[in-house]
Amino acid sequence: VFVATAMSIISGAVAERMKVWSFLLFAVVMTGVIYPIQGSWSWGGGFLSDAGFVDFAGSGIVHMCGAAAALAGVILLGPRSGKYNDDGSITPIPGCNMPLATLGMFILWFGWFGFNGGSELKLSNIDEANAVAQVFVNTNMAAACGAVAALIMSQIMFGRADITMALNGALAGLVSITAEPLSGTHAESMLIGAIGGVIVVLSIVALDKIKIDDPVGAISVHGTCGIWGLLAVLITSDDATLTGQLTGLGAILGFTFVSALVVWFIIKMIFGIRVSEEEELAGLDSSEVGISAYPEFSN
Repeated sequence: VFVATAMSIISGAVAERMKVWSFLLFAVVMTGVIYPIQGSWSWGGGFLSDAGFVDFAGSGIVHMCGAAAALAGVILLGPRSGKYNDDGSITPIPGCNMPLATLGMFILWFGWFGFNGGSELKLSNIDEANAVAQVFVNTNMAAACGAVAALIMSQIMFGRADITMALNGALAGLVSITAEPLSGTHAESMLIGAIGGVIVVLSIVALDKIKIDDPVGAISVHGTCGIWGLLAVLITSDDATLTGQLTGLGAILGFTFVSALVVWFIIKMIFGIRVSEEEELAGLDSSEVGISAYPEFSN
């Protein structure tokens, strides 16, 4: 589940313009080498575990790791055609099916109970059952507050309640609380989720301004809010230290980004990673997979 989550983050960031087989080749290296190495530093009793790094279910180990790899790929891949104009303006390319995106977000929200709650690892006695229940409530409250905060932030910044920001806000709240959903109070979890919701809106806008094209906001949701989640542990956990959290943050982010950049670059030199402009405009569903995702619109 953790590895699949990391790869889904990357797929969202490189959507609409990457060759399918290049992505699958990177997935082999990511899941077989990069992710297990950095994961072992914490969850395998490695040096981050010894340094006191705290990451209960993976704000950094899973989410920030996936976002760092995605960022490396996006930098080499370049923006979608027509996204950024010569005059410095940005052309919005909205999602094609918001009801489906909303359904997908709620599926993720529901699955996060297993993601975070399952990280308690057992449910065999009253204390463990109560711990899982605490994780469930804190996870849910953070997600809800993240969605509301992002919605309010979008109203303040854009003059409208942006549903895409609300969806990402809920996910931002979930990522933010994932590093420590057990030890905090409900109020603290609500605050952590709400701050994540605000951060994700600011991050999406900031990345667009520096022309890092992330179609679904995956880098902001999982990367920026993953960083916030690791730091937010200091609010709720007595076991966490600033030195330990910063050590883990820097090690995971630096190792994953550099390793992924090297792998993406090698794949780009040998096989190429980007489809042609004609294939991009036609859509990867037809050009790379051979099946139209929206046959009702085909002639």
